[in-house]
Amino acid sequence: MATNSSFHKFMFGFCTSLLIITTLSHGESGLPSEEHVSLFIFGDSIFDAGNNNYINTSLRANFRPYGESFFKYPTGRFSDGRLISDFIAEYANLPFIPPYLQPGNHQFTNGANFASAGAGALVETSQGLVIDLNSQLSYFERVRESLTKNLGEEEANTLISRAVYLFSVGGNDYSYIFGTNSSILRTQSHREFVGTVLGNITAAINEIYKKGGRNFGFLSLDPLGCLPFARAVEQEQNGRGCFKQISPYVKLHNKALPKLLQKLETKLKGFRYSLSDYNEFLRERINHPSKYGFEEGKAACCGSGAYRGIFSCGGQRGIREYKLCPNASEYVFFDSAHPTERVNEQFARLFWSGTPISRTSYNLKALFE
Repeated sequence: MATNSSFHKFMFGFCTSLLIITTLSHGESGLPSEEHVSLFIFGDSIFDAGNNNYINTSLRANFRPYGESFFKYPTGRFSDGRLISDFIAEYANLPFIPPYLQPGNHQFTNGANFASAGAGALVETSQGLVIDLNSQLSYFERVRESLTKNLGEEEANTLISRAVYLFSVGGNDYSYIFGTNSSILRTQSHREFVGTVLGNITAAINEIYKKGGRNFGFLSLDPLGCLPFARAVEQEQNGRGCFKQISPYVKLHNKALPKLLQKLETKLKGFRYSLSDYNEFLRERINHPSKYGFEEGKAACCGSGAYRGIFSCGGQRGIREYKLCPNASEYVFFDSAHPTERVNEQFARLFWSGTPISRTSYNLKALFE
């Protein structure tokens, strides 16, 4: 396969993958009520509320114009405003869940956000630049120990078992192998590599389950090849439309994930999950933006080049020049790989109270009840 060096330029910091109002996010003063359900968040830039602000990485969004639509300042979120996970917290009557690495964040009765932009299920994905899934699980163990120390073992165990565990992970594993022209593209079949990624996700679920977690929320992978950065790569290679080479990985992953979760539901007593079709949701808005109240579905609001697909939003990633649309809410994508707040809100509503996509799945609202 030909080297895709331009893919590396466009996908760096990609999600498939908070200096927030701290007074809203803490509260371990006293035991949680019987109705209290915490939220623990794992994954990539779809959910990263600012953890990457506190590690040595170029995969950050802690500069303008990120955050302008809602927070009025950059928080580290890869959007113009709130993320899907922020809206889920709101619907669950929780405050914004701050990034785990935020200084002074030592109280976790509402949960914790471990997500890191660029992270994948595999340690090798953007290694050294992200908090990989295994490290996120290690942080969760520290949180569990802190809760046990502060609440006592019985109350902590209750909190852990009632909590919801939200995952967005996998997309970066597939985009990364193209961005680095990995030997995996030549030595492993699509099915083999997808199996490795899903195997790591399964191991993470099992680890949380062993520690008492029972309620899990998942997104299918977004249409990676049809995001603005991928369209720009395809156009540079004299193609048209979506970057097709990544599609087999996405299709296999999204086909296997429901089967995996159904198998775990049968195997693990008390295991419940919500799985929402993020892929179809985004495809609809990319291809039919006006149907959902948008004016532009393929090009990003912020960036440069074709489709504004060059990852230059904010001018802090090596390319100073970029263009910014006057109204982000008219766009499906804010930067070359991440949706606008308005899209995040629409999906969060579907995730929260929409119809589950399988007979053994729940919507998120049911997991919080």
